[in-house]
Formats: sequence, structure tokens, C-alpha cells
Amino acid sequence: MKKHSPINTALLLCCLFILSYMSGIGIKHLVLLHSARQTAASQEGNWGLSFQQEGAAPVGNASSEDLAPYHAAYVDQTDEKVIYLTFDAGYENGNTAPILDALKKHHVPATFFVVGTFLETSPDLVKRMAEEGHTVGNHTYHHPDMSKISSQESFRKELEDVEKLYQEITGESMSCFYRPPQGKYSTANLQMAKDMGYYTFFWSLAYVDWIQDDQPTKEEAFEKLLTRIHPGAIVLLHSTSSTNAAILDELLTRWEEMGYTFAPLSNLAEKLSAI
Repeated sequence: MKKHSPINTALLLCCLFILSYMSGIGIKHLVLLHSARQTAASQEGNWGLSFQQEGAAPVGNASSEDLAPYHAAYVDQTDEKVIYLTFDAGYENGNTAPILDALKKHHVPATFFVVGTFLETSPDLVKRMAEEGHTVGNHTYHHPDMSKISSQESFRKELEDVEKLYQEITGESMSCFYRPPQGKYSTANLQMAKDMGYYTFFWSLAYVDWIQDDQPTKEEAFEKLLTRIHPGAIVLLHSTSSTNAAILDELLTRWEEMGYTFAPLSNLAEKLSAI
């Protein structure tokens, strides 16, 4: 990280003092705000969250206001108890069907972000997703670190190859919803996605559910997914998780008992379009 010279530091603190006096905001708060913005900027490339209050939306590496110009979001800024449920589908190991069964039972719309291997090996499940009213989104063909892709041509190919195979399987065009693999991104990537007509969706709630030989217990899953749920949440789960397949019916019931409803990501995309 770039170091400030003593003169630059003094000037910065002087400016902060004047701004705090004029605005009525404490200088300590302004220093913390400046530090937080520097940290967020330095962490670009790896999506992360900071949970500060139970039942409230976390703070992301970038704010909703920073992401919105790129038609990107990690949360819906609303007081309404609505959940946008999403799944990342990297491959199929027998857990997607029971997940779809639970969604169908509760009439819950979800978005499945798929990669090329999932489309290649599980076309029947992809068809079922579409037939049962779910959205199938783009998680790239090869699941690379997209933040290292600097050319529009390479970026476009990763997404268009998924689009083509999805259309071959379903006969329909894919929704222009994109999730960067592993949450790795750059502002240039966000602009590339927008230029292709895509909306980029990160997440505001997830947990460690993707390690196949170390799956969380039901209690561990509920401790994260029930206490950290919040209005406008974009929830990320992995369809490879046997825990998710086992608990989803009860999890949806518990969220419903807490007063939550479920909406498709298209609702949030419409809000982003209006900004």
C-alpha cells in the first residue's frame, strides 16, 4: 500500500479537521471513513463482507452506490423482508434434485448460476430449472479468476459460450445475470458485463458449504443462515452441498416463519435499471 509522506499526512488531517468542523461530523468518524474507503479500494478483486449487526445487511467491499452504475448489486436496499435465493452450480453430485423439490414445495423462485461443466453433464436438470420457473444465470464457462481477464474478447467468450449451450439445451435465451467465480472481480470486469447487457450479482449472505468432505452440520448451517438473514438479502448457497439439500425444506419454513418472502432476481434487476 502506498505510504503518505509526513507533509501529505498533515494536510490530510488538516482537511479532515476542517471538514468535520463544517459538517458537524466528528473527526474520529471521518478518519475511520477514510480508512474504510482505502481498505475497500485495496480489496477490489475479492468480494468480502463484514457483519456488524444481527438481522442487518452486512457491509461489502464496495457499497451499493458504488456498484449500481455498473448494474451490479450485493443486496437490495430495502426494509422489506424479501430474500433473493441463489445457488452456484459448479457440478452435479446428486443434491440439485432435492433442492429443486424443496423450492417447488414452497413455491420459491431461485437463480442457479451455472458453469459449462454443469450444462454439459446435467442438461435435464437445467431444463427442469427453466420449466419450474427458476432463472439460470451465467457463472462463466471455465470458472476462471475473471479479475485477471483484461480483454473484452476473452471476457465475452467466457459468458457467450455458456449462453450458447444453455440455448441449445432449453431452446431459450439465457437471462443476463452474471456472478463472478469466487467473487473475484474488477471494476473493468463490471463494465464489461454491463456492456454485454448483464447485471452482476454478488451476495450478502453465504457460509462455508462447498467443501465436500467437511460439510457443516444442520446446527452450524442454521446458526449462520438464520441469525444473519436480513431484509433484501441475496443469499448464496451451493447446489453441491449435501447439507443444503437436507435442510432446505426446513430452512425455507424457518425463514417464512420469520416473516420473509422470496422474489426473483429480475425484480432487483428492474430496480438497477431505474437508477
